Amino acid sequence: MEVDGTSRAAQVTPVPIEATTSDGVVLTGVHLARTGPPRGAALVVAHGFTHHIRYRTTRALLTSLSAHAPVVALDMRGHGRSGGRSTVGDREPLDLDAAVAVARRLGYERVATVGFSLGAAVALRQAADGAHAPDAVVAVSSPARWYSRETFPMRQVHWLLEQPHGRLAARALGVRLDGRWEVVPPSPVEVVSAITAPLLLVHIAGDRYFSATHARALAAAAGGRAELWEEPGDGHGESGTHAALAHRIARWSLAACANPGDARRHARSTVEGRTPAERRAAGSEVG
Repeated sequence: MEVDGTSRAAQVTPVPIEATTSDGVVLTGVHLARTGPPRGAALVVAHGFTHHIRYRTTRALLTSLSAHAPVVALDMRGHGRSGGRSTVGDREPLDLDAAVAVARRLGYERVATVGFSLGAAVALRQAADGAHAPDAVVAVSSPARWYSRETFPMRQVHWLLEQPHGRLAARALGVRLDGRWEVVPPSPVEVVSAITAPLLLVHIAGDRYFSATHARALAAAAGGRAELWEEPGDGHGESGTHAALAHRIARWSLAACANPGDARRHARSTVEGRTPAERRAAGSEVG
């Protein structure tokens, strides 16, 4: 991974790391470490489908986040240099569990998980039922439900997952897919109410994959305990998270880890004052 390890402003050095999940998958990644012994809070990042830590937009995002806090990021199973095969959200919470455990072993007292797209759904599931609970959670561009086909890009994704030729195309994109789900795992909207850590949901207005209905449904299901940012701009997941937004997310995460009750004071929601019912779209498939 190409990270500026010489910048005095960032004072960050990339260190390769490795972890093994509880089901035996070896994952590789990077620890973007500040000078001195690990302490305080770290950000543990879960990337999106087809991304990995050396992917250009993911690499830039990790660099932006590391300007504020140490970062731990692993390639999820079936992606990048990690082993295993992608289960597209089923067993990936074990990958994030392993990443949080690495951050704790490194010496960080507090951990905020930050997920993007598929990684956001994974972050929600891991926070609700993982073995290594985070102190704060950020989900950017998360689906509310698995079988979302309301946009053309998502219909393409399902073709990749469901058709034999699509699965071959996925390998060309750098993803090694496992077989189809035998049992459908709980969807993000079904588990979000179980998250007790401070939770930030981020939707980018120009997202071509998921409409704002997904983020609003998650906020409603969280019962008022989640903060929702509806952000201007284009893009999805990492691709839509420009440097300024990444900096705000990092600051929110650190504030939430330091004082969970004060997280909202440090970064206010762009939909403050609207009730969950008002944020739901009428007749939405995810509402």
